[in-house]
Amino acid sequence: MGIIVPVLTLVFLLFTKVSYGASNPRVILVGGSVGSWKVPDSPNNTLNHWAENNRFKVGDFIVWKYDMKVDSVLQVTKEDYESCNTANPLKQYNDGDTKVELDKSGPYFFISGAPGNCAKGEKITLVVLAERKSGGGGAPQVSPDTAQTPSPAPAPGAAHNAAAGLKVGSGWFLTAVVIGLAMA
Repeated sequence: MGIIVPVLTLVFLLFTKVSYGASNPRVILVGGSVGSWKVPDSPNNTLNHWAENNRFKVGDFIVWKYDMKVDSVLQVTKEDYESCNTANPLKQYNDGDTKVELDKSGPYFFISGAPGNCAKGEKITLVVLAERKSGGGGAPQVSPDTAQTPSPAPAPGAAHNAAAGLKVGSGWFLTAVVIGLAMA
């Protein structure tokens, strides 16, 4: 019993570190390589195709590497993205090594500031995934997909599960396991 508790504490700390380490922000290079911020060589090879195959999370950083003498990056509204309007960007970057934090969920729209490049396809939409809320109480989150579908009610007399709301990898779950094992 004397050695079990320190070993279990060490295991708990290790799992907690691994669990929280997985949520660290990433630094992602646009297009996956230097020089990707350019007019695409074909309509089937756009940055949006690349973006659709990647998952972006709140806290990630997206990086553009380009020749600042001939190009720039403009963050714009959806309307300006669709019309390639460079006149009123939300933000303008022209340092050749642009790093933008994706600090909220939803779509981000970026176009080239070089004349005519956006119309030729040098633009990208990034969709940042919403953060999952963990925890027990509170009202359920409603999204447009589930707004019309009611969730099933629990069966009358269903047994209460003491571990409901505890996720594997969370500090509370591992604490419960360590305490349970230490008391065994």
